[in-house]
Amino acid sequence: MRPIRLSEPPGTVMETPEIFGGGGGGASVVRRAVLIGNGSPGAENQCLSLARALGLADNLTLYRVTRPRGGINEWLHFLPVSLHKFIDQVLRHFFRNTRLAPVVQGRKPYRVPNDGSVGLSSVLEADAKKIVAVARDTFEKEGPTLIVACGWDTISYSSMIRKLAPDNVFVIQIQHPRSRLDRFDLQEIPRLFRRWITPQEPPGRDVVLTVGALHQADSAALRLAAIAWHDELAPLPKPLLIVNIGGPTTTRNCKYGVDLARQLITSLDNVLDSCGSVIISFSRRTPKKVADIIIKELAGHPKIYIWDGGEPNPHMGHLAWADAFVITADSKPVYVIGTEYCKWKFSAFHKTLREKGVVRPFTGLEDISNSWSYPPLNDAIEVATRAREVITERGWTVG
Repeated sequence: MRPIRLSEPPGTVMETPEIFGGGGGGASVVRRAVLIGNGSPGAENQCLSLARALGLADNLTLYRVTRPRGGINEWLHFLPVSLHKFIDQVLRHFFRNTRLAPVVQGRKPYRVPNDGSVGLSSVLEADAKKIVAVARDTFEKEGPTLIVACGWDTISYSSMIRKLAPDNVFVIQIQHPRSRLDRFDLQEIPRLFRRWITPQEPPGRDVVLTVGALHQADSAALRLAAIAWHDELAPLPKPLLIVNIGGPTTTRNCKYGVDLARQLITSLDNVLDSCGSVIISFSRRTPKKVADIIIKELAGHPKIYIWDGGEPNPHMGHLAWADAFVITADSKPVYVIGTEYCKWKFSAFHKTLREKGVVRPFTGLEDISNSWSYPPLNDAIEVATRAREVITERGWTVG
């Protein structure tokens, strides 16, 4: 078996943080992180990837901002979280013993979801005042607290924490907060958002512009995944083509259906001769009619394997062992299919990746055995580097 050799991205030396040591620095060393998520695995994994890039993955706590679910609540997500929760409480009080209760409350319990999506055993309900109290009370002994938040619903929490405890925390907001950037110590803003919302040039030192989302798929993580998935994926004939099929976005800016499924089937059929194996996986957002068509047409082919959606999720294993990818345009692409269905920021995103040589269109004329490469995108390292610089300017260091 040919060994996998993964190069180290520049500046990714992994150091063990001095979390439990008492060695020097006292209240000037950042040794712990508080992550604030919104329940979306994509958003919370971005928080975790940045904490990991800063060497704080072993000493972090995840809090989650939750909204009431079910019934009329599904129509109230445009409201600020605090107002949404207040309205939910009022409606539940007035309609709890009436025939309208199922309409108002829905049939889902209101709780903090903990699906293990980011690999943590417990998730706490976000409470800005409690987070502030802990940061203040433990500052002298434990040092400053790094706050990393991602998602629209987390903005009011992270900005309040910085307002109440500016001398005890360093707050990083991931994704564009839309306005008042001075509410945070550092912001990570994808270029595709900035183009449409704040096009001023150049950005301040408290803004880091990135190509895409932060992720944890660095060389160290891929080495571990290659080992973990060796027995399942190493024996498969090469080249191994991974096909990841997502789903239309809720904003209708990347909308497709069975027409894309048929296009994909035709293109895959054209490249099968140059493939050793093909693994197809679907996401939670993949429309059932799309999955059904693909399964019906391709499941019986001897070279094709279809992931059944069971645990554990093989995504990291696929990243480690695949020779090439075909990915629908709503996801992170290599060979891309379906970009013609995308509009607005999604279209701009794929245009940027094409210009950087990161993606190519999937036409069905490719020879999968011909490899090609591009400089790896690891925005988490860039954001972590800037964070260290700005933290140092405050007289602190990251332990």
